Amino acid sequence: MAETLELEIVTPERLVIHERVEEVQIPGLSGYLGVLPGHAPLITELGVGEITFRSGGTTTRLAVAWGFAEVLANKVTILAESCERAGEIDVARAQQAKQRAEETLRGQAPDINYDDEQGALKHAETRIEVAGKKEQ
Repeated sequence: MAETLELEIVTPERLVIHERVEEVQIPGLSGYLGVLPGHAPLITELGVGEITFRSGGTTTRLAVAWGFAEVLANKVTILAESCERAGEIDVARAQQAKQRAEETLRGQAPDINYDDEQGALKHAETRIEVAGKKEQ
């Protein structure tokens, strides 16, 4: 059996994943991090993106938004504001959120928080993209 590490992903609402995996990719604020068993310890802030992990020859993708990840040699713990499996994503709702964010960003209202709206747009786009992918 290949060497594995423990992956645990938790949101304020639930435990999303708790299993042994061979590798995981995490969206950090500065780019994606690839983690294999024996990785050097680190703590990083999560951005909006796709978590990908491989276990038993199957690749699983999740849409994640904001939070923190702790990487140890044999365990990755992710505390995320939101995290969804592809099958859990309501694509129609994600498309509506994308449209709202795009409309808000096109507007010229002085009270718009462009960073928040850009984050909302990226979150919606990630959810749509992940929902369209199947496990491999």
